[in-house]
Amino acid sequence: MKKPEFTQREIARLKRDAAKYIIPHFAQNPIDPKIFVRGEGCYLWDIHGKRYMDTFASLLTTICGHHQPRVTAAIAEQAEKLEFFPNYVDTYTIPLIELARKLAEIMPGDIEVSFFVNSGSEANETAIKMARQYHRECGEPQRFKIVGRKHSYSGTTLGGSSATGISWFREYFEPLLPGFVIGPSAHATAAELGVEDPDGLCGLRGMERLIEWEGPESIAALIMDPIPGSNVGYPLPPKGYLEGIRELCDRHGILLIFDEVQTGFGKTGKWFACEHWDVVPDIMTIGKGFSGGYVPLAATVARRGVAEVFMKKPGSELRSGSTYGGHTIACAATLANIRVIEEEGLVERAARHGGYLEKQLRKLRRKHSIIGDVRGIGMLWALELEVDPELGVGSWIREFCYANGMILRNNGDILVYAPALIMTREEIDAMLAGTEEALIAAIKQFKLGRKRRGKK
Repeated sequence: MKKPEFTQREIARLKRDAAKYIIPHFAQNPIDPKIFVRGEGCYLWDIHGKRYMDTFASLLTTICGHHQPRVTAAIAEQAEKLEFFPNYVDTYTIPLIELARKLAEIMPGDIEVSFFVNSGSEANETAIKMARQYHRECGEPQRFKIVGRKHSYSGTTLGGSSATGISWFREYFEPLLPGFVIGPSAHATAAELGVEDPDGLCGLRGMERLIEWEGPESIAALIMDPIPGSNVGYPLPPKGYLEGIRELCDRHGILLIFDEVQTGFGKTGKWFACEHWDVVPDIMTIGKGFSGGYVPLAATVARRGVAEVFMKKPGSELRSGSTYGGHTIACAATLANIRVIEEEGLVERAARHGGYLEKQLRKLRRKHSIIGDVRGIGMLWALELEVDPELGVGSWIREFCYANGMILRNNGDILVYAPALIMTREEIDAMLAGTEEALIAAIKQFKLGRKRRGKK
């Protein structure tokens, strides 16, 4: 029998110190810290040696799987040459330049000039600063307002929180920054907004009305995720919505920022979610799966016409930066990660396997009446449960799955799936079998509805 890697005493001490010395991100006062020590493909192993299927790719990051040898080799090779030199004023490194060139190649439209940071929150913060300085350089300093959107998440920095339309991320930090307003979600209703809805585009009409009310000449940018993320379960925009938002911004000289931190790099079955609607923003923010989870890296990427404003004369330089933005090893790792996506055809695979995943999820919904909605695209999907939110069914299911070797993300009673793009059909089947087992157990535990009959 294989000797355990850690003794019970070592495990107890590590768990004690985790609870004692670390404030977890989005802390929930953990009773029993979960400690992971190894990963391979779509699986993780904890300190006890137990294996888990990772159905959320380590918060949407490890899209090429854990322990991808081509990426780890690139990290080791670069560490032997040059571990780090900053992208500061006029200094560059080879991996930084090569990654920027590759991004210009794969980005939609003429989005091709990159500013590198460390996280998606920083990328959105930079996009906000970029938009405000852009208008100042263009002789319109009165354009300072940033329009966010209800149900959209823009990060945890003070600027990102100010642009976020989810109260949980805002309420403890108010008053937030001045100059930020929150518009309606894409799926806002006529009753909610008090507007007519002849074309199913109430959210667009509401955004138009908000911009007119605020004064379009005062607005620098509109920031949104083309598909809202895991916090609300990937609702797709109504037909014509994103096209309408693009036209609205063009009409009023407002920059459009798309946050593709969660949705970028193949997860939707295209490189970027906005490509499903052929809508190109002025600025795009990327992160998470960008670097494959190996080393933190994110970027704010602008259209050529926006970026050139910061290059035209001394004093017009973008007044932002960070020590580790564009870290040398991070750029080498990210370039290798993108090559794996290309060489393995993972974008096309996400589209193909995403269709299979959708079919199986809808089959699951037909069987179980507590599933109210199935929504998503590519390898990003959500099941929304029709249950009393006071019961905490979603959290109970998450813990049931964990106890049975599956890491599942929930947001209240929304169960969210965003596995690595390398996941096989057999692994998809195993993931959904684990989900169904948890649903059946929850139905019994909470004495919920029966199986659903007929098609829907």
